[in-house]
Amino acid sequence: MTFAESARRAAGLAARLGWRADDFWAATPADLLNALGPAAEDALGGAELRQLMERDDGR
Repeated sequence: MTFAESARRAAGLAARLGWRADDFWAATPADLLNALGPAAEDALGGAELRQLMERDDGR
């Protein structure tokens, strides 16, 4: 899965939380994971989420 595809899926999940685009792009993958809770790994795929976090250096 490409970064663009992953970002689109993650942005869709963030929108369900009521996040605006600026909120989403200012957040890290870890921020999104924390906001979504345990269901986030299933929604994005655990491996995919870890890859996004590695790209972000875990910030």
